[in-house]
Amino acid sequence: MVITYFGKSYFKLTLGDLTIAINPPSKESKAFAKVPRFGADIALVTTNTIDTNGGETVTLGDKEPFVMDGPGNYEVKELLFTGAPSTVVLDGKMYNNTVYGFELDGIKIAFLGLLADDKAMTPEAKEIASNADMIFVPVGSDSLDLTAAKAYKTAVSFDPNVVVPYEYNAATLNQFLKEGGQEKNEAQDKATLKRRDLDGKEGYILLLEPQG
Repeated sequence: MVITYFGKSYFKLTLGDLTIAINPPSKESKAFAKVPRFGADIALVTTNTIDTNGGETVTLGDKEPFVMDGPGNYEVKELLFTGAPSTVVLDGKMYNNTVYGFELDGIKIAFLGLLADDKAMTPEAKEIASNADMIFVPVGSDSLDLTAAKAYKTAVSFDPNVVVPYEYNAATLNQFLKEGGQEKNEAQDKATLKRRDLDGKEGYILLLEPQG
């Protein structure tokens, strides 16, 4: 599995010919200087905002993604996905936020979306996180109130092998790394992982440099 990070909460996961986009921005988004273009088989949308609901921007050539944009159970490309509900307030407006869980290449993944408060996690969302080998967690940016300290505490409370931060700025990222005692971790352009690479790790922070 190869993980590429584009900034904000936008990720691309690839395994062979399979491509999964997580929170691709719409064409109307101003959050990216240039929206990366590629075709995805599957798109996960955690929150219905212009920065995260762009299934059309990951449609390219003969690839048009199956878009998941809310809670439920999905089976696509012989993969099982579970979406659990939570909520988030952005710019004074309440949004639904979906926490997704799925397994790719033997690695169980939880993506927390635009979670702003760990107390907003439902029992279903917590179950997804507790089963994960790898948790993607937002780290206090200007738009989210989940502080770096609380983000790390929330993520490691579920005992994942690896934690992947996003939605960060320089200050919150430094604090997040400090919380985990991993200030010396170096950012990678992309991560190539197999299940065995996670063995023996406990709360390891996988830091990815935004691409594009």
